[in-house]
Amino acid sequence: MLNDDHYDLEKVKERILEYLSVRKIKEKMKGPILCFIGPPGVGKTSLGRSIARSLGREFVRMSLGGVRDEAEIRGHRRTYVGALPGRIVQGIKQAGTNNPVFMLDEVDKIGMDFRGDPSSALLEVLDPEQNFAFADHYLSVPFDLTNVMFITTGNLADTIPGPLRDRMEIIYLSGYTTEEKLGIAKKYLLPKQLDEHGLTSKILTITDSALNLLITQYTREAGVRNLEREIANLCRKVAKRIAEGKIKHFMVTVKNLQGFLGVPKYLPEEEMEHDEIGVSTGLAWTEAGGDIIYIEATTMKGRGNLTLTGQLGDVMKESAQAALSYVRSKAKTLGISDDVFAKTDIHIHVPAGAIPKDGPSAGITIATAVASVFTGRPVNKNIAMTGEVTLRGRVLPIGGLKEKTLAAKRMGIRRVILPKRNKKDLEDIPKYIKQDMEFIFADSMEQVLKVALKGKKQRS
Repeated sequence: MLNDDHYDLEKVKERILEYLSVRKIKEKMKGPILCFIGPPGVGKTSLGRSIARSLGREFVRMSLGGVRDEAEIRGHRRTYVGALPGRIVQGIKQAGTNNPVFMLDEVDKIGMDFRGDPSSALLEVLDPEQNFAFADHYLSVPFDLTNVMFITTGNLADTIPGPLRDRMEIIYLSGYTTEEKLGIAKKYLLPKQLDEHGLTSKILTITDSALNLLITQYTREAGVRNLEREIANLCRKVAKRIAEGKIKHFMVTVKNLQGFLGVPKYLPEEEMEHDEIGVSTGLAWTEAGGDIIYIEATTMKGRGNLTLTGQLGDVMKESAQAALSYVRSKAKTLGISDDVFAKTDIHIHVPAGAIPKDGPSAGITIATAVASVFTGRPVNKNIAMTGEVTLRGRVLPIGGLKEKTLAAKRMGIRRVILPKRNKKDLEDIPKYIKQDMEFIFADSMEQVLKVALKGKKQRS
């Protein structure tokens, strides 16, 4: 059933099967509190529905987004006019059973004000040690919630209050790859939209290459919501032509896709034509998946000032300062004369200046661009890199490895420099992504520069 409803998501399915296995062996068990964290549109809420279907239980959904009143969870005392039980007890009453699958959506967007703190009221609901005697003010008798399987969802784990996060088992759902989106579009989205628009696969066919173009150039997201909208848009256009009696059957290909949907909304980053001095290729994580960023460094006569542009956040600015300090401290090893820094201004720019950027994982990319511009050695354009750098030149681990690796593969870059401590995370990346790719693991900046910088000193 899980495979029928969802493509991939192996870890989540594995966890649900483990739960079912324990239930099969031990009849009475405490319901686990699962928390699905991931970007919008990856199927967190629909996963709850298919879990309920696979368990043969009722499904109840409650959104916590913007809930500020503690009485929403615990109910009102009966002395109040119009008193009601809390929404937990109401949901169980609505399900008509004491063991439903109860989904608490948007747990990271819960609020608090003078009416109390709902997240603190949820502690009792979501703590397996306490929820056998949940006290709803309206019922005024303890209510047993141990049979309920609670599932919470959110976009970010950081905004969930610490004590509440501690009571949940967090399962991260990362964004989908282009190949996975193609599979989802063919298996689920296209048949669903054809059905909703009164079409069949005999009337409208979309080639795989057209779907691929639709995914890469008309949408930019981690999930598949916008992809579904674009497919619906395509179906409407075809339905209009059929209603006008113009065509009986239509095939959408790469050539005629633009005629339906207009010009592409997103164009991929252009590939660098040749190795350049002071330009290094970095890998970035965004909410829409991985991306390639080019970091440029240039020098001019001055007094040793550092200029940073490209809408950089505080963490990224500090990374740039740490990278420059590292290069200055290793001037002798890199063959740079000490007095150069006092007479030279350096400007570091990260293109796509309108997009805010932050995080420490561009550290080694910035350090490579700076080292390149001062040594006059070009950076190998066929290598992409990611990692945080320290003042001593140590390379620290980063997150979002799957998305970053995918971004490199999309751009045709086959060699990627990664922090040594991220080696273990490669196991989570599907084999088809790792094929034809070479991963270079570095734990010091010296190793990075050895691989990334080419040839002997040139004049920039």
